[in-house]
Amino acid sequence: MSPIGSADAVPGGENVQRILVRAPNWVGDVVMATPAFRALRQHFVDAEITLQIRASLAPLLAGAPWFDDVVELRSHRAGLAATLAEGQALRPRAFELGLCLPDSVSSALLMRAAGVKHVVGYGRGWRGWFLHRAIPSLRTRDGGAWVPRERQVLGLSAAVGAPSEDTGLELFSTEAERAEARASLQTAGVEPGEAFVALAPGAAYGPAKCWQSERFARLADALAADGRTVVLLGAPSERHVSAGIVAAAASPPADLTGRISLGALKAVLESASALVCNDAGARHVAVAFGVPVVCLFGPTSLEKTNLNLERVSVLSASVGCRPCYHRTCPIDHRCMTGIEPERVLTAARGALA
Repeated sequence: MSPIGSADAVPGGENVQRILVRAPNWVGDVVMATPAFRALRQHFVDAEITLQIRASLAPLLAGAPWFDDVVELRSHRAGLAATLAEGQALRPRAFELGLCLPDSVSSALLMRAAGVKHVVGYGRGWRGWFLHRAIPSLRTRDGGAWVPRERQVLGLSAAVGAPSEDTGLELFSTEAERAEARASLQTAGVEPGEAFVALAPGAAYGPAKCWQSERFARLADALAADGRTVVLLGAPSERHVSAGIVAAAASPPADLTGRISLGALKAVLESASALVCNDAGARHVAVAFGVPVVCLFGPTSLEKTNLNLERVSVLSASVGCRPCYHRTCPIDHRCMTGIEPERVLTAARGALA
């Protein structure tokens, strides 16, 4: 295995016929990788590009024109033996180039087990020994500022000969996903064509990112008083969060949390008039469809995701302890309690206007 700094050449242009791209592991990161996916397709026009992605995240990229094949990753966090076995199963595909977007050791190791001729990724620590070409990591501060995720993934596509300055996010929905979204909304009481505001009160990162349920309930009531239909969205693990909002609201919103597929959730967001959410994956999905967003920031910093903000209103509290990146607040959650419902309502009304 080649160490960090290896001078192994990476094939480019028309010489590459089979490319394997390992997608990131989180909803937001997958969406923020779409500029790099687009750049690869634009450069490697005639190559067969295969995407490897966690099965649960595959619907995010359904309908996208960038890939010739999608391979669902089954060994995520399943251990070394499972990773090696899944990689070896791909050996007959004879991939010439592998682009490893996650910074994990296992993602690089799987590509080497798959016999990918040239594996390219960011080198962090001894992970570089599993890469043919390790690109210096951009995740540390560069001149005092974080490198946005979109530019980070574009740095990898540029490293294999597919540069691009287009950082715009882009997603697609299929007719099946849109049909499920329409049916689910109608079952929840939202008629076809009826305008609605989406609220996404959860965050897979942890509760420190989440604005309080009672405040989302107050926001939902205020929007309902404005004559707006409100729809709650989220993953199955966030049902208790939405249930708390429904219980606390005087005008309970429609609740689709954990009741629809990820593909349908994507299509619901595509048809929303606006989204109010924490700093989580739903924000990036909405942005990719051009939907106005009000995003509440607590323990995290906007510096890492400060692109594609043309239709995003960012709200935060001025407290000395943020950004801390704690998943659970060790004190009083002041970074989120400091964001008042009236301020969020004003931003939401502005987004809807």
